[in-house]
Amino acid sequence: MIRFEPRGPSSLRRMLTVTIAAAVAALVFASIPIAFAGLSVFEAYGLMVKGAFGSLFAFTEMLTRAAPLILTGLAAAVAFRAKLWNIGAEGQLYAGALAAVAVGTGLISGPSYVLIPAVMIAGALAGGLVMLGPTLLKTRLGVDEVVTTLLLNFVILLFVQMMLEGPMKDPMGMGWPQSEPILDEAALPKLMDRMRIHWGLMVALAASLGVYFLLKRTVWGFEIRAVGENAAAARHAGIPVTATFIRVGLLSGALAGLAGVGEVAGLKGYLTADLSPGFGYSGIVVAMLAGLSPVGVVLAALFIASIFVGADSMSRATGVSNYLADLIVAMALLCVLVSGLFLRFRIRLVGDHKSREAAQ
Repeated sequence: MIRFEPRGPSSLRRMLTVTIAAAVAALVFASIPIAFAGLSVFEAYGLMVKGAFGSLFAFTEMLTRAAPLILTGLAAAVAFRAKLWNIGAEGQLYAGALAAVAVGTGLISGPSYVLIPAVMIAGALAGGLVMLGPTLLKTRLGVDEVVTTLLLNFVILLFVQMMLEGPMKDPMGMGWPQSEPILDEAALPKLMDRMRIHWGLMVALAASLGVYFLLKRTVWGFEIRAVGENAAAARHAGIPVTATFIRVGLLSGALAGLAGVGEVAGLKGYLTADLSPGFGYSGIVVAMLAGLSPVGVVLAALFIASIFVGADSMSRATGVSNYLADLIVAMALLCVLVSGLFLRFRIRLVGDHKSREAAQ
């Protein structure tokens, strides 16, 4: 008979070991379809590593892909810490991008030191306000935030498509559904010449440190962790549970909104309906792989970004579909969920008590 015995608090070493084991297990399981495709597993993974780290250009592309994953991973991590299940980072990302374009295409004018903060604040506010609705529905009416945030993803994407076909459509875009390009003064500067990597990466790293400090060193962070552990006990202890949920929802949405700002103001320069290849959903995997740690989110985002960039390169070299990256990410999420079982419980094989007595 199998018995699950609860463990005490897991040490950082154990959490790190289990997370790395989950990532390795995901790569092992993903090697099965690679083998069925007729490729050498080691050759395929070698091409993926080369595609993500084999040159300066490849490395900067990986970092560029990691920037929005860090922000959406932080959005999921900080919300999940409070047991606020924000599945809507994708929609909040698009809301942030839409607000950034609205401000950055001429709503206000000024130098870069005025427009860049204005664009970032607008995107963060838009993402936060989108998440405020599901948070209030949860705290006031008990509505499941998983449903509301997930449905809002589709609502916001359809709204973006409507705006790009209507009021925000670029008249010089040759009929394509895209916004006008943002002003040069509102664009995030590049970190390196002739590379796509931009200051959005630095914003993401600063946000990671800020969230870490918030959770570990502030009263608000203590309240977030307390509400996540036991909301009823936190309320009994005098912690404002509703206010904590609202603060967490606003912060989570703002972080996802900043990811959208980075994509339009730092990378693409204008808004299209295919701006995100699923950064909001991948952010959930990043957060889970990181164990909801803000610092771990950075490492997990780099891992996921290297998988995506490496798989694209491997696909071009071998002809194998780059959907292999999605498979590896899905495998990583499943392995992390299973590994969480080993972190929370000790599994023991226990013989039947009556059988032992009969044998004696």
